[in-house]
Amino acid sequence: MQGELGKSTAVNAQRYRILIAIMLGGIMGPIDASIVNVILPTIAGFFGVSIATAQWVPLIYLLTISSLLLFYGRLGDIFGYKQVYLAGLASFTVASALCGLAPTIHWLIAFRAFQGIGSGMMMSVPFAILTTVFQPQERGRALGINAISISAGLAFGPTLGGILASLWSWRLVFLINIPIGIVAFLWGWKVIPELKGQPGKIDTTGAVAAFICLFSFLFFINQLQGTGIGPTTVGALAIAIISGISFIYIENHSPQPMVKLALFANKTFTLGNISAMLNFASQYIMVFATPFYLQRVLHYPPDKIGFLMTCFPLAVMIIAPFSGTLSDRLGTRGLAAAGAALCAVALATMAFLPVEASPLTVGWRLAFFGLGTGLFQSPNNSAVMGSAPRLHLGVASGVLATVRNTGMAIGIAMAGLMLYSVVPANIIALEYLDGLQAVSFLEGLQYAYLLGAIFSALAALLSLPQAKHV
Repeated sequence: MQGELGKSTAVNAQRYRILIAIMLGGIMGPIDASIVNVILPTIAGFFGVSIATAQWVPLIYLLTISSLLLFYGRLGDIFGYKQVYLAGLASFTVASALCGLAPTIHWLIAFRAFQGIGSGMMMSVPFAILTTVFQPQERGRALGINAISISAGLAFGPTLGGILASLWSWRLVFLINIPIGIVAFLWGWKVIPELKGQPGKIDTTGAVAAFICLFSFLFFINQLQGTGIGPTTVGALAIAIISGISFIYIENHSPQPMVKLALFANKTFTLGNISAMLNFASQYIMVFATPFYLQRVLHYPPDKIGFLMTCFPLAVMIIAPFSGTLSDRLGTRGLAAAGAALCAVALATMAFLPVEASPLTVGWRLAFFGLGTGLFQSPNNSAVMGSAPRLHLGVASGVLATVRNTGMAIGIAMAGLMLYSVVPANIIALEYLDGLQAVSFLEGLQYAYLLGAIFSALAALLSLPQAKHV
């Protein structure tokens, strides 16, 4: 009996060492995504370029990641999840060094694309690794603990970026990834097991069609927010639709498709992914709109804005592990639906923020939204991954990561559209608002928050039909 107990303890310890390895690599992507926006004006000034040019530094990173996630998930199913994850970690680390040494803005943009390639590999298979390693009754807890690294990266990225840039240069923001990446790679190489893939071929045609579709669609969303309807946006949308239809046709007729479309016949898998996309869209409506409220309506300085915005991810960090553990015992349906419903209520309360508000008035609403998000994400992720066949865990993980990034892009675009549709352009152009100007600007933000509440309410409704125990 003691021998069996010791063996069980050793196995559990090994599982959590694997989880730590995934979290160590997983924190780098969110930090890097959130940190660059803080130093973007500094980068633009250093190279003497416009913000429009510098904007490609974060944009190309997001587009590259999101467009390749499905392909990387399929690679993991064929060649093994460990190989894809570690290859991504190594590429990300090398690319970070190149970004930190970039001689011109154009080289920096190119290196950021390379960094996005590596980050996509890192983001595509962690759910597959954890789902394979942990038993179903522990899966929710593991995914909930893993959410801590993502929330921590989003919470501390902006503050860390400001500190590192002030210590020396914006280059340190990228160079700091080198020691972290090396440690994460060596630890992952040591503890992550060889999760062998299934023999198969790469569906190259399908991969190209998926890349073009996702890249064009996300580019369309980004340009729609900034420039509205025009030849560029219409062209990007047309390309996305044509390549999307081509992708579905190719996958239906390929003997070894990149994405097994039969996965979407599973109600839990499909509704869980749609719910995840809606949740992240509502998140990024809130993340996009709130700093504008704090800066232009309440006239808060940047450090105060950064401090208040951490209320959201910190709440997610605290709640997600408990939510995941509860979902292992109670099932995923009720918790996911309740979490999304809380997000809807929180965003509705954000829509009624006054022209004058205390930090506490704003902070509790952000924390309340984080409570709902933390309650929703772990059970929803567990439901999606638990509904996928083990042979296709890589693709399932890639789909979940893809809808997450797509939801982020949709949320930012929709918030921008609401703002620019409701608020006069001359008021949006002002950095300091007072009186009726602040009221008019706040009205646009209110519409954005209410749209986010609708997204979260839909996510709650779609979570209800999912299987109770997955």
